Amino acid sequence: MSTSAEDRPVRAPLVLASLILVAAVANLNLAVANVALPDIGKAFDAGQTGLNLVAVGYSLGLAASVLYLGAVGDRYGRRTMLLLGMAMAVPVSLVAGFAPTLEVLFAARVLGGVSAGLAFPTTLALITALWSGPARTHAIALWSAIGGGLTALGPLVAGALLEGFSWGSVFLVTMPLALVALAMTWVFVPSHVNESSEPVDHLGGLVSVVLVGALVLGINFLPTDGMQTVAVSALVIAAVAGILFVLRQHRAGNPLFDLQVGRRRIFWVAAVAGIVVFGTLMGTMYVSQQYLQNVLGYSTLESGSAALPAALVMVLVAPQSAKLVETRGSRFTLLAGYTAIVAGLVVAFVWWDADASYAVVALGFMCLGAGVGLAGTPASRSLTGSVPIDRAGMASGTADLQRDLGGAIVQSILGAILTAGYTASLAGTIAATPQAASVNEKTEAALEKSFAGAVNIAERYPQYAQQIIAAARDAFLHGDSRAYAAAIGIVLLGALLVYLLFPRHEAETELLARYAREDAARDRSGTGQA
Repeated sequence: MSTSAEDRPVRAPLVLASLILVAAVANLNLAVANVALPDIGKAFDAGQTGLNLVAVGYSLGLAASVLYLGAVGDRYGRRTMLLLGMAMAVPVSLVAGFAPTLEVLFAARVLGGVSAGLAFPTTLALITALWSGPARTHAIALWSAIGGGLTALGPLVAGALLEGFSWGSVFLVTMPLALVALAMTWVFVPSHVNESSEPVDHLGGLVSVVLVGALVLGINFLPTDGMQTVAVSALVIAAVAGILFVLRQHRAGNPLFDLQVGRRRIFWVAAVAGIVVFGTLMGTMYVSQQYLQNVLGYSTLESGSAALPAALVMVLVAPQSAKLVETRGSRFTLLAGYTAIVAGLVVAFVWWDADASYAVVALGFMCLGAGVGLAGTPASRSLTGSVPIDRAGMASGTADLQRDLGGAIVQSILGAILTAGYTASLAGTIAATPQAASVNEKTEAALEKSFAGAVNIAERYPQYAQQIIAAARDAFLHGDSRAYAAAIGIVLLGALLVYLLFPRHEAETELLARYAREDAARDRSGTGQA
């Protein structure tokens, strides 16, 4: 593919629009389930763990497959992967929209994530391959801003649909978008750009799938009564798979994840930083959407609209983030973003209570959006800038893991903390009530499994409905305050890592130049040291 200037492809706006549209399908699908969770809980009488799995299923499928499929795209054709991913997105959306059971819905969400795994890593890989210099930074900023904005905008779209349609409609909304993305990719995206001719490490890819899948499922099942053995087994499998993956990458002739590149300070610190940033966004959106409906009594449209300030601020701030990266460096920009994220979480922890006004809710979302808008660009740009072009799939796969693995892990952690806090609080309330002896074991289990379960019990016993809903709201607030506190701790640890280990602006520029020289020398000799 030739370029019209030194730093961008021919028909750059249309190419970038196509890639952003493909990414939009994934970003919207990541976010639309959260608003529908209360309705899904009522429809299937689901427990909080079941709702956690539905919410995290898409992230799970995407995170488990994205690194492997990114490498497959590097070898067999990035445009082909885009087309396959968008084509697969249509039938799995249909299955999710009309799922007859919670298990089928979860499976469809996971497969939807795999379809995104085919396409999503390729979008950033192509931006890396087709753009260079400041133009690449600005292209990544636009890609990151619109992606993050759509993640925040997803609840609004879902909320509007749920005003007139059933919960299944939120999973069907991306189908037309996927078809348009499919057509634009076919017409505008080049077929082959700096792709590798080396074989793919398929064994390493399969091990990476097991590693991520087992880790996420283990975290989700850990707080569930009767599932501790399954949870511990899954976490043990994840640990073993992690060891095997590292050993495999050391020995593979063409590793899926180049550990020499992965050890570069700019690369691995940026990877962890992005996991914290995007994971916190998705985890907070997951908890907050349930809070708005369950505690504040917002309608689905109102709760979806409530997150709109986050999307607007994110899109406005991201271009400034690109400028800050060029003038002050990635470290400064990441820390500025972390500061804003912590401010938003503190607002949620302190002031998002049963009587919170919308002004307070909007303030929390605005701070969160500003933080992700600031930190998203340097987190992704540092990854793509510190690897050779023929490893663009590895960089883009890792950048996507920032969102998807970060989202899956942080959302699972916050969901598990929310579940444990809710269950413990409601169990204590039931034990303290004068009617405790008359509450049978089955009813108590239904009350404690989720807010939706408590609503269903309240409908069966209208004489106690007011007390049941009040207790469930208090229990939810107890659980979500713990979740927000955990999120604050996670972000502060990430900020400490960036502050101590990410190089300052001048050192960052020197390191990136050194990496480029090493990669050039390795290309000439066929060997080299990262």
